[in-house]
Amino acid sequence: MLSAGVGRSDITPPVGIAHGGWGAAIHERAEGVHMPFYCTALYVTDGDLEIAIADLDAGIIPNDLDAAIRKEVEASVGIPPDNLRLSATHTHAGPIGLGTWLEGGKELIKPYFDSLPERVAEAVASAKWSAKPSHVGTGSGECAINVNRRPALPNGELFTGRNWDGFVDREVGIVAIDSTDGEPIATLLNYTCHPTILGPANRLLSPDYPGTARKVVEQHVGGLCLFLQGAAGNCGPTHGFIGEVEVAERLGTRLGLEAAKVRLEIDPVPRKERLIEVVPSGADLGMYEDEPAGEPDDTLRVVNTMIDLPGLDLPPVAEMQAEYDRLEAVLHSTRREGNEAAIKEAVKNAKRAGIALSSARIAEGGTVNLRLQAMRIGEAALVALPVEAFAEIGVAVKEGSPAVRTLFSGYSNGYMGYMPVADAYELGGYEVNTTPYGAGAAEDTIEACLDAVNALWR
Repeated sequence: MLSAGVGRSDITPPVGIAHGGWGAAIHERAEGVHMPFYCTALYVTDGDLEIAIADLDAGIIPNDLDAAIRKEVEASVGIPPDNLRLSATHTHAGPIGLGTWLEGGKELIKPYFDSLPERVAEAVASAKWSAKPSHVGTGSGECAINVNRRPALPNGELFTGRNWDGFVDREVGIVAIDSTDGEPIATLLNYTCHPTILGPANRLLSPDYPGTARKVVEQHVGGLCLFLQGAAGNCGPTHGFIGEVEVAERLGTRLGLEAAKVRLEIDPVPRKERLIEVVPSGADLGMYEDEPAGEPDDTLRVVNTMIDLPGLDLPPVAEMQAEYDRLEAVLHSTRREGNEAAIKEAVKNAKRAGIALSSARIAEGGTVNLRLQAMRIGEAALVALPVEAFAEIGVAVKEGSPAVRTLFSGYSNGYMGYMPVADAYELGGYEVNTTPYGAGAAEDTIEACLDAVNALWR
């Protein structure tokens, strides 16, 4: 039998931290907090194997931070690094990372990120110490707060917006974990949508719509909710890039209510009905009892593997670093002049140069070594990659999986850039222009994911 527990720690960044991460933003520091940021952790064991999943309100989890968290969790909680999954919600309304071009609030970045390993370990420890005998069930629904985000202008040039005819994945994937006496412990909510409702005009720290969605599930179901971002590389919100937190709350509520509805319909224990008696009344009334009709699937497994993928032939890292340094200096000079239009242009250029530098580092050497992690918890498969995968990748893995329910997530276990599907390379656009991967990487990744999931079921 499985035992499971959940824990949570507050990881809200300090007001004043460097925040204006949009190329079109002119502010630097966060001016307030819309909602708290959390690390929510799930711990599961079958008595031999121990695994943990931590959901962080973060844009990404840089590779060095990912390694530091694993080291701390192993030292303080005893979870082996390969048995820990670290997932970012990918909110764009959080703090900027250490490699920022911003000056205002930069001094708060390192202390904040240095505090995260201990805070994540605290959440995982709470989950472990609260573990109790449990059963696992799954379900799915649908929510239309997302849309393909790669439309084109009449001249064929792509931009980031709403493409109502483009590919989108609107499945709401749910894994339900209850104690053996029926008490809700955890809900895993998997959905595919960039948390970019809050855009350049927003100056508040916010988990965006995932924060509200979690809150709604917990209000209606009980227990704690983990949000696992899907293959959102080419999917965004139907209302995006704005400053009104009320919109993030409204869309998050819609997703949370659908997730709660699905969750409340799940019974992890297979049951059959039995007619006890018929009671005479105005109409004869059938009295039924639902009784167990078998044992829940209590299998627990984890697979970690590395995939070698084709990288793009990008300019040398040293060359890209020099260009980034030049544009960062231009930005700092422009800020002192105080011209808003010039500041936006300089921020955009520095932002793009930073993305190009990151891709060059990932693709350096011509081959990208990518980590793939797959977990089996009962009848559910959880596939995790450190990329911004296109939705087609997630759907292909889910459709080819032998599991009753497969949750596919990007933004997990570090960060290694955008991963478009092969057909997207001819069209271009932001994701293709910034990817470190060559055409065919997505298709190789799908095959590797299915191999890993099949291994969990052998």
